[in-house]
Amino acid sequence: MERVFEFVVNHYILVSLFAALLLALIVLESRRGGQKVSAQAAVSLINRDEAIVVDIRDRKDFNEGRITGSINIPLSGLKSRVSELKKHENKQIIVADKMGQHSAMAVKQLKEEGFSNVVRLNGGIADWRGSNLPLVKK
Repeated sequence: MERVFEFVVNHYILVSLFAALLLALIVLESRRGGQKVSAQAAVSLINRDEAIVVDIRDRKDFNEGRITGSINIPLSGLKSRVSELKKHENKQIIVADKMGQHSAMAVKQLKEEGFSNVVRLNGGIADWRGSNLPLVKK
């Protein structure tokens, strides 16, 4: 550990450049995945703007608990089933997954297909459940 501090002190310019590049990469990747909304903001969008929730989890997870009115299109089949969402093209779309890790890929795919008003649920269904918001079970 002592040698790490010695390296940082002796090569502060190199370490500073590395930190700046790492920060830039993190910012770029977070923006690329689209805007995040909290569970409370999602409730507001659903109630006020009649937003559509697209749940990209597998059918098994979807049946264990889902947001009322959500549409289940697993991430693996999103490109082939995007036509199902064309009628909602002018509405706000909220992408939800299990824990908020895969929704960025879905947002990117939907934006490539021409959907401009797409956001992702921060923390996914786990955060929704953690906020004590209701889930519907089949």
